[in-house]
Amino acid sequence: MSSTAIPHAAGQDHVWSVTEHLEDILATVRPLDPIELHLLDAQGCVLVEDIAVPLSLPPFDNSSMDGYAVRTVDVSGAGEEFPAVLTVIGDVAAGQAQQPTVGPGQAARIMTGAPVPPGADAVVPVEWTDGGLGGGPVSGMRAHSQAPEGASGEVRVYRPADKGAHVRAQGSDVRAGDRALQAGTVLGPPQISLLAAVGRSAVRVRPRPRVVILSTGSELVQPGADLRPGQIYDSNSFSLTAAARDAGALAYRVGAVSDDADTLRATIEDQLIRADLLVTTGGVSVGAYDVVKEALSTIGDPADPGDPAVGSGIEFRKLAMQPGKPQGFGTIGPEHTPLLALPGNPVSSYVSFELFVRPAIRALRGLPDVHRPTVSATLRADRPLTSPAGRRQFLRGAYDPDTGTVAPVGGAGSHLVAALAHADALIAVPEDTVSVAPGTKVETILLG
Repeated sequence: MSSTAIPHAAGQDHVWSVTEHLEDILATVRPLDPIELHLLDAQGCVLVEDIAVPLSLPPFDNSSMDGYAVRTVDVSGAGEEFPAVLTVIGDVAAGQAQQPTVGPGQAARIMTGAPVPPGADAVVPVEWTDGGLGGGPVSGMRAHSQAPEGASGEVRVYRPADKGAHVRAQGSDVRAGDRALQAGTVLGPPQISLLAAVGRSAVRVRPRPRVVILSTGSELVQPGADLRPGQIYDSNSFSLTAAARDAGALAYRVGAVSDDADTLRATIEDQLIRADLLVTTGGVSVGAYDVVKEALSTIGDPADPGDPAVGSGIEFRKLAMQPGKPQGFGTIGPEHTPLLALPGNPVSSYVSFELFVRPAIRALRGLPDVHRPTVSATLRADRPLTSPAGRRQFLRGAYDPDTGTVAPVGGAGSHLVAALAHADALIAVPEDTVSVAPGTKVETILLG
């Protein structure tokens, strides 16, 4: 189960704070149950088990260079004028099970990654030798099939080597029994590489949440189509789907649903089968065509029709924030799937996603920290910022980490998509603040 029933503690006239609304969401959403996935399917998932190393890495001493495996005592006095002359007794290639034993005055030609043969305690790069050709230092080793000198004859070494030179020692990366990864780790490419290197083909993780994004409005048109009078392109479903993916979810964009309550209700019911979280945008205010509110205000959970403790359904709220005052939240369907209903103005929608949906996604993933990083930055502006009394305002901003300053981008309007595209932070103005002077320290939420 991904959620529990939502507690409806406040009356309809209650104005929720941003903190109260988020706490209610996080009290409802629960981390997804762990499953076992193959490595590539586990990318982006959160590990739920500690991974112990079953074998050391590297599992044997091996060469970090193409060259010759030698005994350091045999090359200790080597130089350009008086090179050490060693007898080549064979080749050692990567993956080779049997190696020749290097005795006094001997060397074995060795390739990068190949096991260091018995008797040898160092590797000299081929560039320090004549490559067995007798003509002075060489720049590289010729392919085995094209080298007439093969792995026999003599090689001249022009520089001494210390013990262990150019040798990757067994266990120098990790040792058997060490903890390779701990529970709570997000599996990216380096972590998957390590898991494969220690022999794990599958791991137990919390899966990436499946998030379904729906936008509502008969005026919305798919990008690429022709616009008629009164129509606009649907940008919210694209921005929120991208944002959900950026937050680590498997996001499915349904697109625009017309302003018809029955159609929206049916669409949501159809999407429940593939959703751990549903997000709608638009239709949550007090207008005559606010279809989300109409469709979902009275919907209940058919699995528990008579249990008042379940408290399923969607509650529509007024929040003390700008932008994003109208919000909806609750659970829906037999699995109590959480649904967040966001306002339809593009900036309101995106800000609401960052404040409420992104933390919900990270909670579903089982991450301990669900919040964006926040810093205290110095406001850089030409004039004081104004903010409505009693509301927490979130302004788009551009943050400069070198100077520790943040500057507002665009105005406060909730329709200013272009300004949002150039912002990498949100400037949070508290409810009890109506003016912020330039040079003042402000709470800054980093979006990058």
